[in-house]
Amino acid sequence: MADEHGGRFKLPWSGSAQRILRRDFAATAPGWRDTLRSRMLICAVMLTAWTVAIEARLLYLQVLEHGDMMARANRQQLRTIKLPAKRGEIVDRSGNLLAYSVDADTIAADPSDIDNPDEVASRVCAALDECGAQQRQLMAERLRGKGQFAYLARQVSSDEARRVKALELSGLLFYKESRRYYPKKELAAPVLGYVGLDNGGLAGLESTFDARIRGREGKMLVQTDARRHAMSTREERPPTAGDGLELTIDEYLQHIADRELRIGVAENGAAGGTAIILEPQNGEILAMANWPTFNPNAFNASDVVARRNRAIQDLYEPGSTFKVVTASAAIEEGLISPTDQIDCSPGYITFGGRMIRDTHEYGVLPFIDVIAKSSNVGAIKVGMRLGPERLGRYISRFGFGQAIAPDFRGENTGIVWNPARLDPSALASVSMGYQVGVTPLQMAAAVSVVASGGELVEPHVVRAFIRNGRREEVPRKVVRRAITAETAATMTGIMEAVVERGTAKAFAQMEGYTVAGKTGTSSKLVNGRYSKSDYNASFVGFVPSRQPVITIVVVIDSPHAKGYYGASVSAPVFKRIAEAALRHLGVGPTLNAPPPVIVARHDSQDMGPRPAMAPVTPVTPARSAELTPPGQMPDLHGLSARDALRTLTRVGLTARITGDGVVIEQSPQAGSLLVRGDECILRLGRRPTAPVGGTRP
Repeated sequence: MADEHGGRFKLPWSGSAQRILRRDFAATAPGWRDTLRSRMLICAVMLTAWTVAIEARLLYLQVLEHGDMMARANRQQLRTIKLPAKRGEIVDRSGNLLAYSVDADTIAADPSDIDNPDEVASRVCAALDECGAQQRQLMAERLRGKGQFAYLARQVSSDEARRVKALELSGLLFYKESRRYYPKKELAAPVLGYVGLDNGGLAGLESTFDARIRGREGKMLVQTDARRHAMSTREERPPTAGDGLELTIDEYLQHIADRELRIGVAENGAAGGTAIILEPQNGEILAMANWPTFNPNAFNASDVVARRNRAIQDLYEPGSTFKVVTASAAIEEGLISPTDQIDCSPGYITFGGRMIRDTHEYGVLPFIDVIAKSSNVGAIKVGMRLGPERLGRYISRFGFGQAIAPDFRGENTGIVWNPARLDPSALASVSMGYQVGVTPLQMAAAVSVVASGGELVEPHVVRAFIRNGRREEVPRKVVRRAITAETAATMTGIMEAVVERGTAKAFAQMEGYTVAGKTGTSSKLVNGRYSKSDYNASFVGFVPSRQPVITIVVVIDSPHAKGYYGASVSAPVFKRIAEAALRHLGVGPTLNAPPPVIVARHDSQDMGPRPAMAPVTPVTPARSAELTPPGQMPDLHGLSARDALRTLTRVGLTARITGDGVVIEQSPQAGSLLVRGDECILRLGRRPTAPVGGTRP
């Protein structure tokens, strides 16, 4: 070996060591190339396997798992937000808007992109109008969550949204939501109900018809970058509007009912009340007022009591107004007539140790006055003639103990005894309106049976559905015939007597109109016992009594200022509502109405005199009216004003009456051909005279 100077380098080992080293090197020198070659081959194999594995993985991910990878990428880069559909509008019978939807701004965030949740929550809260410590803390908790989406403030004003955007905070999202707005505020609020933040109806009609009003929700895609900052939004599917509702409610009459009920509750120092205006012929609810009430635009600020629809949810014992059912059943069954005498002495009746009293000792009364003066004793005696089975059957016929208005979800069916369990004491209670629970709407529908001629018509508040500009009208529905038309006419006369000379004489009479009604006063159950200080005062009736246009029920809960009787508390509210309603509906006076305007008719041909038929001479005045052939003027001589009005209503005429007593003159004369809508002039006197063209027996 050579050294660094070019000379041979001498190993420091001995000669024998050097010989051994040379021998070993010579032995191994030929195999080093094989070793190197094998090592390189191993490396090449490993590199090839690594490359194949990578290619196989890429092939697996890009081909076999392409769909899954794309879905994961979309989940990371795109967020899907549901867009609530715009709810259909709700309008009254004249098209006035009662509820509609508006766009509102909503602020959300991606918690995974928020570095300091407390600071972001504090800055966002400071930019909002009404944001306290509790809401700020809730925002911070949501921003600390593990999800990718969290609401911060929903349905804020445009100014609030603009101020939050100006903060330029990363991770915030802004989009539009649909918000329900009620322009009339408290007007018919318990009827309409309200809508939650998720655009779902929570009460009232908004809840009952939520599936139809709500429509179909849409979808919005939000695209984010690698740091999950929102870059763009796109509506993938726009929301579609739901069906509109046209109600039977009349905005003006609803306002009148709300106003007069509120005044009545305040004047009487009451806890609350209900007033309903119902069209008896077709069951349309023109107004449904409750007090206290609430503003559905801010329903969370009110309590549960104010949001309750008392008209269909609250039960009360109707008291004497229920005697309409007892009387109708007895007359329908032929057990009694209005002139039959009932002994109400000595002013009370006992069942074992229980005593039921009248407010006065009436003695012997005709049945019409039993109802007019609201004698409990007389009503109980009639109820005893009926018996539990027959009375129970008519209670069901009149719609009690069952839901009668499908437009209202959560309607209370009421409480009705099983007739088999009615002992004499319980039968006595039911006969005069106790131990039976009804809703104000059930009571209005029951009295409308009398007003409509004996048919129970289903009350409803939805007049039509509006879909894509097309109107789908809700038809009138007759549930059943409860009583005959004759019984209904008799009951009308009895209910007129309540207002003419009975308990409501000083409170419900209306100038120019005949009114049929019934008062009711019932003690409230407090801790299982009837209270001596808390009562339900009610009045129900229809007007004009002979051609009913509206039925009105007024129930005042716990009056304490001016007494507690239905006559003095509820009847004045009924009268004020009825007067305003008749003016609004254009219903003219039915008593002593002004004469019609007569226009001369000039025809080219002589029509000749109108034919007349000889009048029928009856045995009695009432029988004369009944036996008159159709299309002819009946003979009204000798009839009382009430009986004459009943007869004229049946043939389609109005009346103008002067004097007192019975009919002594009439125009048109008996036997004349009738023209529906004409006016009949009647003169009353104390001594009837013979009619023209015939003699009286």
